[in-house]
Amino acid sequence: MSEAANADAIVIGAGIIGCGIAFALVKDGHDVVVVDANPAAGYGSTSSSMAIIRTFYSTPEGCALAWEGLHIWRDWKAFIDLDDGEALADYVECGALILRNRDDDGMALMCRNLSALGVAWEAWDLDRLSAHLPGIDTRSFAPPRRADDARFGEDNGTRLTGALYFPDSGYVSDPQLAARNMADAAQALGARFRFNAKVSGIACHDDRVAGVTLDDGQSIAAPVVINAAGPYSTIVNRMAGVLDGMAIGCRPLRTEVCHLTRPDGLGGTAALILLDHDIGSYLRSEHGTAVAVGGMEPACDPLVWVDDPDTLDRGPTEQWTHQVHRQALRFPSLGIPGQAKGLADLYDVSDDWIPIYDRASLAGFYMAVGTSGNQFKNGPVAGRLMAGLIAYCEAGHDHDRDPYQFPLTLTGGTLDTAAFSRRRSVTAESSMGVLG
Repeated sequence: MSEAANADAIVIGAGIIGCGIAFALVKDGHDVVVVDANPAAGYGSTSSSMAIIRTFYSTPEGCALAWEGLHIWRDWKAFIDLDDGEALADYVECGALILRNRDDDGMALMCRNLSALGVAWEAWDLDRLSAHLPGIDTRSFAPPRRADDARFGEDNGTRLTGALYFPDSGYVSDPQLAARNMADAAQALGARFRFNAKVSGIACHDDRVAGVTLDDGQSIAAPVVINAAGPYSTIVNRMAGVLDGMAIGCRPLRTEVCHLTRPDGLGGTAALILLDHDIGSYLRSEHGTAVAVGGMEPACDPLVWVDDPDTLDRGPTEQWTHQVHRQALRFPSLGIPGQAKGLADLYDVSDDWIPIYDRASLAGFYMAVGTSGNQFKNGPVAGRLMAGLIAYCEAGHDHDRDPYQFPLTLTGGTLDTAAFSRRRSVTAESSMGVLG
């Protein structure tokens, strides 16, 4: 077995989270190696993300982390600090709407969390919503149904009650480019990236992680290893032997995004983010004519778990039909193409849809897992959180007993990272879906 390199830290995974961690660590002066089985940064689940940037989550800690992260996206060029002329990801701030029916769906708690942080939100009545989206059908169709249900398309005799509007929201136009930006910035500071390099084993010595073995037989030695492997995170945790030390698990979930032509009912060509519990879908439309529709895991849709990510079928399935037809209930002018267009990828979903940013039971081994579906927006700030957590633990602090308090340098205050612990109970306030 040949020795490929030594480092202070190895990051497994070069998605938005892994690149964020690598960038933060190398800025702190650490020698970092990033390994990824894909050919480029952001090539995996990151590239399929809707890349929505929002602040509303079901927990105060989730809101606080996202609020801090949004300020990074607003000043992306300064954060990345690459040479002029480098292509940079573009953050488009357009606001977001959550449609409301007679069910609260945790919205009141979410709004209280935001108000405590000083984050703006507005309650829109049905008249204002209809004026903003002139082609919307405001009937309530809850609960969401599949298109082959005999009662599909029937309203429940009530109407939407309005919407919540969040002006501090938007999207990143190219999520893969955002990951590449952080990878390039990390490399400029000395980080090394090994692509097309699959981890086949985790090395340990004296009850501490000692590095990784790659599938080509090479090894990389380091006293710190960070699992940011996305849908492969549970496989990596199993290699490290740390699953027994976790109260919260993760599992890869297949999800589809449908690509459509923007209907007239969305009111012009301005960018738009719209979430709709009533029909179980959300959409993002950029400036122009395109629209992408995703699912919000309504009870009628089976969850498709894919324990071996290498077996993922990326082609559209019948789920595409159900998502698109549900969206057409809300906007009758939506044109449904004869051929399904879109993409499928994997979320790395924790048991309560809230990420794990934590150490592991194995000394020197850290985890940024369970992040898919709702953590793209937090990639840059999660990198800072993990770098601070690692420094705290490696300095000898007992994070399990006295959790790391992450300083929110852009928005003020601190965040108790116990909310993201591997040992927490399932978070009762969680939406148990993509909203987190």
